[in-house]
This record gives sequence, structure tokens and C-alpha cells, in this order.
Amino acid sequence: MQSRKIALVHDWFTVYSGSERVCEQILQLYPEADVFSLVDFLPEDQRQFLDGKKPNTSFIQNLPFARKKYRQYIGLMPIAVEQLELSGYDMVLSSSHAVAKGVITGPDQLHISYIHSPLRYAWDMQQQYLREAHLEYGLKSAFARLLLHYLRLWDLRTANGVDIFLANSNFIARRIYKVYRREARVVYPPVDIDYFSLSNQRENEYLAVSRFVQYKRMDLIIDAFTAMPEKRLYVIGDGPDFKRLQSRAGPNISLMGYQSSEVVRKRMQKARALIFAAKEDFGIVPVEAQACGTPIIAYRKGGVLETVRNIDQPNPTGLFFTEQTIEAVQNAIYQFEKVFQAFSPQACRDNALRFSIDRFRDDYSTKVELAWEEFYKILVQKEQ
Repeated sequence: MQSRKIALVHDWFTVYSGSERVCEQILQLYPEADVFSLVDFLPEDQRQFLDGKKPNTSFIQNLPFARKKYRQYIGLMPIAVEQLELSGYDMVLSSSHAVAKGVITGPDQLHISYIHSPLRYAWDMQQQYLREAHLEYGLKSAFARLLLHYLRLWDLRTANGVDIFLANSNFIARRIYKVYRREARVVYPPVDIDYFSLSNQRENEYLAVSRFVQYKRMDLIIDAFTAMPEKRLYVIGDGPDFKRLQSRAGPNISLMGYQSSEVVRKRMQKARALIFAAKEDFGIVPVEAQACGTPIIAYRKGGVLETVRNIDQPNPTGLFFTEQTIEAVQNAIYQFEKVFQAFSPQACRDNALRFSIDRFRDDYSTKVELAWEEFYKILVQKEQ
């Protein structure tokens, strides 16, 4: 293989979550890559996946209150990501759910961008964002809308700097085409199927695992179970909405806060079902639960349509509800209990195997290397 210098660009490193797992596997494939991000505030106990690498960060890293308030600098992020110095690299691999795809590259550099989602709140989720932030009216609303308009223009312009788009699901590939009018090749993100091992043990309890942010709709799940006191629910996760929702959870609900992967796995291995109410881009948690043999009760939108087989399909692994309402969640649970015997733990695990780490590495590296070979041939021809 011809010598090449590689850069990996990620939006920000603040917690080890789904998009960081993608970065982890990219670094396993390309350990020589240098790492860039807007900020790096990863806790020491979550840095292992970087394998000792120290990300090169932007000026936002040193702005006041950036450690906790970095998202409030969203208006500066386009400028910040454009200042990252990448001119010395032959290939740039970006992992983007916000602005990482907007790095500046030249005609002799190959830029492959793995898109977790186009900038959500600037596009089809704008109205939801404004409602949740209480910015529907007034001067602050006008300023927020102007900022989002600017971000849309910037986001669309910078799509031209990407040579190859990779999407984490067909759902996101459709978003990419809608926003940028560019085709994207789907590479499902990696899930540690081996760690989330199969169990045939099932207890009479349900599980939800999620960050407590509004679009995850944990309020629906908690309110639904509070109104069904005979049913037991365990909730794992933390976030801005945790205390607010904790105050209205019934005694049949255990809000456990942040827990280790080991605790998550044990809860998944014995839960009757995992409840998932978000419209998610892909959704790693439902795949992890299925790897443990646990069926899914989920909102019928987004990535779960690609990772969960509904009750009306052969070898079903879950059951969908069609509205984000308390009643829809409750009705889905009642229906699930009537057909519980239709869900096989082995069928759930077999379905999850489609999203393994090895499958991601093979799929991602194959697409990157094919793109590099084509790009390199063009470079050679130009030099002759």
C-alpha cells in the first residue's frame, strides 16, 4: 500500500458513546491516524479507546465555560472546524453528527465523511428544537432562527467538500440525500455483540436505557409505567431531564442513573423487553438488547425499522407503536404481553449479529480502500 498520511476528525470528545465507538473502530483500522476535534473533555476513565492519542482541538477548547457549555458555542463551530490544520494529510476521515464534515480539504486530499446525522436541529428537527428550548416566540427566537438559517447555508455549502458520504443507516442516507442531494453508502455502526451475550433468562420486568434528553422521550416511558403500577420498570441513564422525570416516576419505576456496561448487560439479559421511544438515527441500545436475547418495544420511526423485525415478520424480534403518546406505549406493552411467546431469544441474537464489530470493520475499510484506490489513480494520472 502506498504511503499516506491520515487524519480522523470528530465533532467533540466529551463522553464515550455511540459515535465515539465508531471512532474507536476507525482508529483500530488506521492506528497511524492523527485525531482532531473541536474540544476534548473526555474523563480519564473513558479515554482508553483513543489508545493514548491526544486530539488536536480548536480554539473553543479554551473559551470560558467550554467544558460544560461547549454546545452553546454552536455559532462559532463552523469557523472553529474550518481552522483545523489538515493541509498535510492525504486522506481525511470525518465522523460527523454536527460540523466535523465541514473541515477544509484540498483537491489532492480525499475526504470520506461518516455521517451519524446531518446537523439535526438545523434541518428537519428545527421546530422540535425551538419548542424544547422555549424559543418559539420573541427576540431570542428570532436570533435562534437566524443562527439556524446560517448553519443550514454553511452545512449545505460544506457538503461539496466531501468526496464520499457514508451513512450509519438507510434512514440517515435518505436524510443526506434530502439535505445535500448526495448519495451515501450505508455502513451500520459497530455493536459489541460478543460482550452482550445471549441469555434465556427472562424476569417480569421491563428496561429502558437512554440519555435523559428530550428527543429520547423518556417522559413517555416513565409516564406510561407510572400509570401501570403493576408493571416493573428499570431505567438506566442520566442527563438534563433526569431530576425532572425522577420527581414524577411511580414507585414501580427504579431510576438507576448512569451505570457501567456490566450492569447494563445484566439488566438486558433478564428484562422481558427493552422499551425505546425515540426517533433515533440508528440506535445501538436496541441492538445490544437483542444480542442478549431481549425483544424490543419501539416507536416505529428511524433506525429501529432496520434493526428490529416487527411481530408481523418471520422470526420477530420486537413490536412497534406508531405514535409518541403514553397510550400508544401502554397499548404496545399490553399487546406485547399477549404475543410474548412469539419472540425467541435466539432469533433476537441472530438478528443482532448483522451489526457486529467485525462486520463494521470489514464494510468500512472496504469502502475506504476502494475510494482511496480510485482517488490515488487520479492523482497519479495528474502527475504524469
